[in-house]
Amino acid sequence: MSGWQLATFAVLAVALAAGFAWYERAQPSNRVLALVATLAALAVLGRIAFAPLPSVKPTLDIVLIAGFVLGGAPGFAVGAVGALASNLFFGQGPWTPWQMAIWGAVGVFGAALGAATGRRIGRLPLAAACGLAGYACGTLLDVSTWVGFGGGESGTLGFILARGVPFDLALAGGNVAFALAFGPALIRALARFRERLDVTWHPAGVTLGLALVAIVPAPPSAHAASALDRPVAYLRAAQNRDGGFGPARGQPSTQLHTAWAAMGLAAAGRPPGRAVVAYIRRGAGQMTAAADVERTILGLRAAGAPAGDLVQRLLRKRAADGSFAHQVNVTAFAVFALRAAGRPPGDATVRSAGRWIARQQNRDGGFSFDRRGGPSGPDDTAAAVQALVAAGRPRTGAVPRAAVYLVARQNSDGGFPLTQGAPSNAQSTAWAIQALVAAGRDVDRVRRQGSRSPLGYLRTLVAGDGSVRYSRTSRQTPVWVTAQALTALARKPFPVTAPHRRAAAERSAAAPTAAIAAATHLGGFVVAAVLALLPMS
Repeated sequence: MSGWQLATFAVLAVALAAGFAWYERAQPSNRVLALVATLAALAVLGRIAFAPLPSVKPTLDIVLIAGFVLGGAPGFAVGAVGALASNLFFGQGPWTPWQMAIWGAVGVFGAALGAATGRRIGRLPLAAACGLAGYACGTLLDVSTWVGFGGGESGTLGFILARGVPFDLALAGGNVAFALAFGPALIRALARFRERLDVTWHPAGVTLGLALVAIVPAPPSAHAASALDRPVAYLRAAQNRDGGFGPARGQPSTQLHTAWAAMGLAAAGRPPGRAVVAYIRRGAGQMTAAADVERTILGLRAAGAPAGDLVQRLLRKRAADGSFAHQVNVTAFAVFALRAAGRPPGDATVRSAGRWIARQQNRDGGFSFDRRGGPSGPDDTAAAVQALVAAGRPRTGAVPRAAVYLVARQNSDGGFPLTQGAPSNAQSTAWAIQALVAAGRDVDRVRRQGSRSPLGYLRTLVAGDGSVRYSRTSRQTPVWVTAQALTALARKPFPVTAPHRRAAAERSAAAPTAAIAAATHLGGFVVAAVLALLPMS
């Protein structure tokens, strides 16, 4: 091997080491590590599954989309690890470092594309980007062949590049086809994961200061006012110019987060406003899945707008057994949507949905996301309880048994976890509060071995800007979390209906009183701010 070839491999080694060091320096969480490993495995399987078709593989699409949604470092890791792992089946050789570096670069290109488009891209532009990446990747691999097997002679480079054109075009064409087929769906799936598990860490001084603010005595009226007013103010400020809401302030609007924001504002007695209705209506025609239609109806009804043909669209999703999608969670939201749209508890569709949900209760009293026999979870049990009550089921039998299941899952800090044994979080706690209220339980008395109440735990997560933190260590999707926490802080189970104008006016008139009460708490915030600036040993 010539000296310049050795130098080439040395540069590749440095590039790969820098890429993996970049990924490690980002300190990815265990969940992100698991997702990167899963995507790398999916890339490997895609290469193996389409081995009979030369150059036609979905692998580079998966790598590019991983970088597009998750960022440069995870995208690089998916590409590099996918190349190394897949060559365990196709054979390792001097081409492996080249493939690792080039596939990793595709992940970085995906991240740059995501940054340039705000992670919003249509099906055709995505397919074009995947095709471009595929052709560029094929060309660079041709160059690697020239370096490793062509002796690096200038006369052979043109021949190798020309011979590789059909394969490079096939690679690009395959990427375009696969991107058109599953690209947007994979982006949506990964985006949901990223929104749910994105964590923001804060210095210990800020955390300590907020904790001291929480224990500084304040007049009772201040707690009563700020419990709703500050989260409402945060939501109002997070609204985008298009009338919608994103997962966090300043992020692009989505139908999901706008619907949740409308429900949170309505539960707090604040009309969501015409701009919210206009935004939801603009996207209503694109809703096809039952879950999307349900949340669209709930968002419109929370804002006081009619659901239009969405109810009929939802009814067409109903299965013969009375369920929707044969899933407890989807069927529960169907009950919420139908009740919000004006269907009474005695409506035949609502009643049959309630009966189906009741039959899915597990022996431990809980409910799974899917059907009977799946693992019970606090969130899905809470949704089922609210749906059973909304469907007119009596507070006997399934409802109290599910309430007992929920109470037994309370953590020692007063909150509720997503799964048993996990730390408490705001959304699971909000679900539990809503379900217990619906079941007729006094949530102020739900205290495990002397812990604070679920409402008390939820109030400790209200940050200085009014948003509700997902947990002690995470501020993920603050708009979504704050909106759902508002429904619990207001003690409102689903479905949430539009506030009456008189009640909204009374709340607006009470705002100056709340401001005066909050001002008495200013000293505590000053202390918190000073402590936040002090260095922590």
